[in-house]
Amino acid sequence: MAHADAADRISGDMIYNDMITIGVVVKPQGRKGEVLVEPLSDRPDRFTTLQRVYVPLPGSGGARAVSVTHRWPHKGRIVLKFAGVDSIDEAERYRGIELRIGEDEVEALPAGSYYHYQLKGLKVEDPAGRPLGTAADVLVTGGEAPVLVVRGGESGEVLIPMAEAFIRQVDLEHGRIVAVNPEQADAKP
Repeated sequence: MAHADAADRISGDMIYNDMITIGVVVKPQGRKGEVLVEPLSDRPDRFTTLQRVYVPLPGSGGARAVSVTHRWPHKGRIVLKFAGVDSIDEAERYRGIELRIGEDEVEALPAGSYYHYQLKGLKVEDPAGRPLGTAADVLVTGGEAPVLVVRGGESGEVLIPMAEAFIRQVDLEHGRIVAVNPEQADAKP
């Protein structure tokens, strides 16, 4: 990556994979080191005040903060200018890099609402306490509700709509989700 200036810092205590992805660099944009970013946040307005993002620190699993000096919308995407990145060649090094923020930079949600990253890795069980697997992903399909992807249980992969009829409880403190398996929802005992 480009050299770090005084505003950039290496964050050895921050684990890149534990951070929240808000966008991915598509390509360099312009001649002065700007990058075009595909927003992956459900809050595209976050980019209007974005001061820094984190990029991976090669070989360590850590993260490096990169200061954002300018930002503006462009054809449904966002153009960012990073401090110390002043040429197309320097910007090219960021192509394909996920831009992340720390969990402390995420806004609190109303009760009963969860960020997708909070659900991934939780154990999923049915209302009787039988394990269904582990929440692996959340898919936004354009349907009425996102879909929870559960893997690792006896049924292999299970897709559970994130609707009240199927998701009975999300317990972040104890790392579990109680859900009805749609494949068994209509099954008679």
